[in-house]
Amino acid sequence: MDNDRISRAGAPLLSGLRPIALVPGVLLWIALAVPAVAQTLPSAAAEILPSAREAGGGAFRYFGLLVYDAKLWTAGPRFDAEATYALGIRYARNIKGLKLAEESVKQWRGMRYGFEDRYEAWEAEMRRIFPDVKPDDELVGVHLPGKGAQFYFNGKPAGAVADGAFARAFFAIWLDERTTEPGLRRALIAEK
Repeated sequence: MDNDRISRAGAPLLSGLRPIALVPGVLLWIALAVPAVAQTLPSAAAEILPSAREAGGGAFRYFGLLVYDAKLWTAGPRFDAEATYALGIRYARNIKGLKLAEESVKQWRGMRYGFEDRYEAWEAEMRRIFPDVKPDDELVGVHLPGKGAQFYFNGKPAGAVADGAFARAFFAIWLDERTTEPGLRRALIAEK
C-alpha cells in the first residue's frame, strides 16, 4: 500500500509493513522488501482513455478491516464527472458478485440518488457483469459520458451497460458529494 492511502479515520497506512509479533498488547512491525501491488489501467481501458493520469486513490475500511483499495484515472488535470474517467477497485476480501450488485443499490437508496424505477434492471445488469471477487482481484469501470460504462475484471473485458444514467449513478457511489464515504471521495478526486 502507498503511504498516501488513508484509512476511514484518515490516518496514514504503513507501507510495506507486516505484523511479526504481539508483545504485551503492542503489535510489532517489520518492513519487508516487498513492493506494494500497484493498480494499473487495463490496456483496453487505456485505449478508451489514452491520456489517463492517476487523479487519486484511497482505501475503504469497515470496522478497521481493509475491504478494498480504489484508484481514479482521469483524462485531464482535475476530475470532471461529465468526462471519460476510470475507477479501479482492488479487493482485499472475498465478496460475491451478487453482494456487489445489492450493495450498489443499497448505496443509491442511502444517497437518495433517484431513478428508483430503474434499480431492479440495473441490479440485473450488475449481477450479469460482476463476478465473485477474492483478494487482489481488480474490477475497473470506465465512465463513457452519455453512453454508459465498460467494466474490466483482472484486465479483461467483463461487460458493459449501455445506459448513461446507470453510469452516472454507479460512479456516484464513490464520486458524488452525497457518497457515504466522503473521505474516500476526497482522496480519489484529490480534493483537499
